[in-house]
Amino acid sequence: MQIRKAQLNDAAGIAKVHVDSWKTTYQHIMPAEFLNTLSYVQRTDLWTRNIGDKTDYVVVAENNDGEIIGFGTASKRKTNHVENSGDLTSIYLLKEYQGHGIGKMLLKELFLRFRQLKYEKIFVEVLEENNTRFFYEHYGAKKVKAVEIEIGGVKLKELIYEWEDTGNVLEQLHSNK
Repeated sequence: MQIRKAQLNDAAGIAKVHVDSWKTTYQHIMPAEFLNTLSYVQRTDLWTRNIGDKTDYVVVAENNDGEIIGFGTASKRKTNHVENSGDLTSIYLLKEYQGHGIGKMLLKELFLRFRQLKYEKIFVEVLEENNTRFFYEHYGAKKVKAVEIEIGGVKLKELIYEWEDTGNVLEQLHSNK
């Protein structure tokens, strides 16, 4: 198992994880008709752009066979105007690899990047019905706002969380809690 910075040739592997994890994570949250329209080809194009964008820091988790089983992204959204802050824009893992500490490894790598960029306050947006929010809460994220969004023709509540101190998060991640 290893975590490393994504390369352009990882786009297809990331796209597969992205589509497959959306289908399992959101199967009871979003309409099946919408989830069935998700495309590896479209997501590969998206991830080729994201990896090539110097403002996005994309990391992948590989299993011992070198297959991409998860990924995470750190950036600063264009809508984020808070000084010294960044955004955790994604962490996704294939279902069979969840609950084994890989998400924690991805989170740690992304927070190391935030610290390198001297970001202190970090935001993450997560659907209220997505249990990943409890993972973020475990590592100190505090809910600051809820907004209504629409995905696949369904209105959903999106929660916005923030961490106020990257150092505290890294300390907790290093302490194996």
